[in-house]
Amino acid sequence: MNTDPIADFLTRIRNASSAKLKMVEIPGSNVKRAMTQILFDQGYITDFKFEDDDKQGTIKIALKYNPSTKVPAITKLQRASRPGLRKYSGANEMPRVLNGLGIAIVSTSKGVITGKQAKRENVGGEVLAYVY
Repeated sequence: MNTDPIADFLTRIRNASSAKLKMVEIPGSNVKRAMTQILFDQGYITDFKFEDDDKQGTIKIALKYNPSTKVPAITKLQRASRPGLRKYSGANEMPRVLNGLGIAIVSTSKGVITGKQAKRENVGGEVLAYVY
């Protein structure tokens, strides 16, 4: 039993990216599905597929690389809030990641969204991860 499924999600993507794998398979959950959708919408991954084959299902993610240099699109995935130390942010104090070039993934009352979108909708929440 994993105590922090979000950290496991980020670590699997980070390890697959550093190993230059084309595809990574991750156990599914609603939060992971929302985070995968955000990574796809922001252009950090090529494609994804949800498979509901067992209790929780799996998420297959196709990682994105630069075609000429083979550098991964995701330079860094960092867990912000963790079970031992939660990190919350109001709408006015949303973190800027890499001076606006990266994204913060935030869990709010309106679902899991990016930090920019949370600021636009004037909602705060728990900062889950930073991606750039």
